Amino acid sequence: MEHYGWLGLLPPILTITLALVTKEVIFSLFTGIFVGYLIVSSWNPITALIGVTDGLANVLNDGWNIRIVLFCAMLGALVGLTQATGAANAFGKWMASKVKTRVGTLLVTWFFGLVIFIDDYFNSLTIGTVMRPVTDEKKISRAKLAYVLDSTAATDSSIAPISSWVVTIMSITKASEGFDKLGVNEFIFFIMLIPINLYAIIALLMVVQTSVRKDFGPMLVSEARAIKGVGLYNEEKYGQPTGKLENIDVTGGKAQAKDMIIPLVVLVILAVVFFPMTTYLGAIDGENIKTLSEAMNSMTLGEAFNNTDASKALFYSSIFTVVFTSLYYMFRKLLNIVQVGQALTDGIKSMVPALIILTLAWTIGGIIRMGPEDGGLGLGRYLAEVVAAGNFPIWLLPIVVFLIAALISFATGTSWGTFAIMIPIAMPIAIALAEKTGANMMNTALTAVGAAIGGAIFGDHCSPISDTTILSSTGAGCPHLEHVETQMPYAIFAMLVSAVGYLFAGIFDNPYIGTLVALITFFVAYEIVIRVMKSDVDSVNLDAVKQKK
Repeated sequence: MEHYGWLGLLPPILTITLALVTKEVIFSLFTGIFVGYLIVSSWNPITALIGVTDGLANVLNDGWNIRIVLFCAMLGALVGLTQATGAANAFGKWMASKVKTRVGTLLVTWFFGLVIFIDDYFNSLTIGTVMRPVTDEKKISRAKLAYVLDSTAATDSSIAPISSWVVTIMSITKASEGFDKLGVNEFIFFIMLIPINLYAIIALLMVVQTSVRKDFGPMLVSEARAIKGVGLYNEEKYGQPTGKLENIDVTGGKAQAKDMIIPLVVLVILAVVFFPMTTYLGAIDGENIKTLSEAMNSMTLGEAFNNTDASKALFYSSIFTVVFTSLYYMFRKLLNIVQVGQALTDGIKSMVPALIILTLAWTIGGIIRMGPEDGGLGLGRYLAEVVAAGNFPIWLLPIVVFLIAALISFATGTSWGTFAIMIPIAMPIAIALAEKTGANMMNTALTAVGAAIGGAIFGDHCSPISDTTILSSTGAGCPHLEHVETQMPYAIFAMLVSAVGYLFAGIFDNPYIGTLVALITFFVAYEIVIRVMKSDVDSVNLDAVKQKK
């Protein structure tokens, strides 16, 4: 038996259904895992429970997986260090001092969001704390600030080459049925995915457009209130702000902008160095290749990058960066050794929920992906057979995957959980359809996986129950419902534009045509919207609004 047939669909369907109903992704993933093992154990609950524990243990016994866990932990540690020193605050204030206008302030906030790419939580909370006094001074509404924070958090983290999001996407993609047929490693595949992550790209461009051009919808009303001095947020309609993020700077403002820049530069440089270096070191076998010099002469730099173990490169670069940053901050007398230890601990703790989701994602992906001979359901094989035997039009695959992922992510409020559900399903279907139709396998896989990622990020961006959405409201000091209501039209606009791009990518079997179409559609559609809809601050009637700040 190569697979369990339609029974293999039960775990992901159950996971999706529970996630939609309960909004509890961890519980939903665990239940899906249990049902998967229940099926392979011939419906014996005791054997299934033992299988669940063994599955979780096996996931964390894998060298790749444990290095990814440690990498995420090190990123959390780095975040903890920069928060404790106030380095991020210092950098933000330095940047803010260079701009004097509303547009300039919004663009600086946007740029700052791009710079803080290692973690979406860190992005929203840090930038909100740093820029809120500046945006308040420039009469920028808290809703607009929250929107900028939210639009540069998950989006930026999902396309930056070094982040906790990237390793999650790479690890799930690497483990998907059929990925090995593409002939590239997971890092190269991710780099190729960047221009296909249409929602992230369009959402980032949307921030620039609404900063430089005009707002529309509920955001226009919030901006009009701020500009006309009515209030930075609408307390009467939406209640009190979600919360005020306290500054945890323990240095008393001693940190400088360079104290934020230097660790990030070190992290990037070390990652670039370790990606080929791990390949060179791995090539040393003590017989044919005995030295690093011989290893470097045995292959090109491009080959070294293509064959690298991304988990090793990222882990090595992150741990060396954390060690360097700790010593650097102590040398600068920003932290003592006790404070360093506390900051590291707090930072690592902040990553625990994400790591739990990641571990469960690996486990359900394993039970779904593996064949019966390895104790799994073989769902990828089954879906590939069904698709190959059917007449599902390959050109519809990207937009269908995108819309399903968007629905799941919006309803559950998590992109990582959606990654875990959709990528292992999209990959084998894409490979099977490409093999059946003769389409370009790489293009089909890129578009399908890119659509799954884009749809997942849409939900994370605008769902009311998304942790990133909530933290963006908190970081901006904005009532949560005001943030959700004002951001929703912008997010839906970006989602619809992205859907058009994925549709054309499928029609032409070329992801980059989809990207081009999405960009053209975005600029044309935005121009039409601001011309059709009321988009001038002066046109907003606030006479009925009570003067309350």
